[in-house]
Amino acid sequence: MSEDGAELPITSSEEPAWAPDAYACYQGVIQGLLEAKVPFAVSGGFAFHHHTGIWRTTKDLDLVTPPDAVPRAFAVLVEEGFETYVQDPVWLAKARRGDYFVDLISGVGNATLTVEQSWIDRSQADEVLGIRCKILPAEEMIASKLFVTRRERFDGADIAHLLKACARSLDWDRLRKLTEPHWQMLYWQLILFAYIYPAHTGDVPPSLWRDLAERFDDFVTASQVKDPFRGTLIDPKMFAIDVDEWGERDVYRELSENYPRPLQEINTTRSRE
Repeated sequence: MSEDGAELPITSSEEPAWAPDAYACYQGVIQGLLEAKVPFAVSGGFAFHHHTGIWRTTKDLDLVTPPDAVPRAFAVLVEEGFETYVQDPVWLAKARRGDYFVDLISGVGNATLTVEQSWIDRSQADEVLGIRCKILPAEEMIASKLFVTRRERFDGADIAHLLKACARSLDWDRLRKLTEPHWQMLYWQLILFAYIYPAHTGDVPPSLWRDLAERFDDFVTASQVKDPFRGTLIDPKMFAIDVDEWGERDVYRELSENYPRPLQEINTTRSRE
C-alpha cells in the first residue's frame, strides 16, 4: 500500500482499460500540441511501455518539453479547457481538466538537469493513443529517473527494466554525458541492475564497467574533503537533519534558488497548489 492507502501498481504487459473520456482528452492534448508545433516528447507510462513492453495504469499524461516551450503548451491547453499552473519552477508545470492531468516536465526535481531541445530532436516516433508523435529516448528517461530516490518513490526498478530492454542498443556516450556531473549515481544504478539481472551484465559494455570501477576506486581512495554533502539531492526530507541540526550545506536548496531556467508563469490560469 502507498502512504495514502491506495494500491500500488503492479507491472504487467496487459494494457490498462482506458476510460473513453480520458482517451479523448489526452488525444486532444497531443493533437493540439502537434498542430501548434510545440516541441515535446511523450514520457511517463507511455514511453516506459514503448521501451520495455511494460504497462501500468496512469492518471496523467507526462510530456517532456524545454522550459521556454511551456507557455506555448499552456496556451494550447487553455484552449482545450484545462486549468494551467506552475507546480515547481525548477521542473514541473501542470494542467488539469476535471479528473485528468497533464504534466509538463522541463527538468528533474532536484535541479541537476534541464530538458534541452536535443532531448526532443533525439526522440523516436511511435503511436500514442492512436496518434503518431515523439517518444522520449531511453537515455533521457534513465537520466531523468536517476534521482527519483526518495522514501515515497524510487525509480530503480524502472531503470533496471529500461537497461534490461535497451542496454545493448543504448547510446552510452549520450547517457554518460547526461549524467556526468553525478556519474556515481549512474554507477550505483548499474550495480543495482547487475544485482537484479546477473545474467545480463554482459549487455553493458565491458569497457564501461572497467572505467566506472576504476574511476570509483580513484574517487574513494582520494581525499574528498572539499566536496559538499549531497544528501538533499537524494531526499531533502530524509536528510533534513544533516542540514538543520548538523550544519551540512543544502545543495538542493542552493541549486533550486539559483536555477538558470525557471518556469515562467505565462498563460497560467491559477496559482500553484
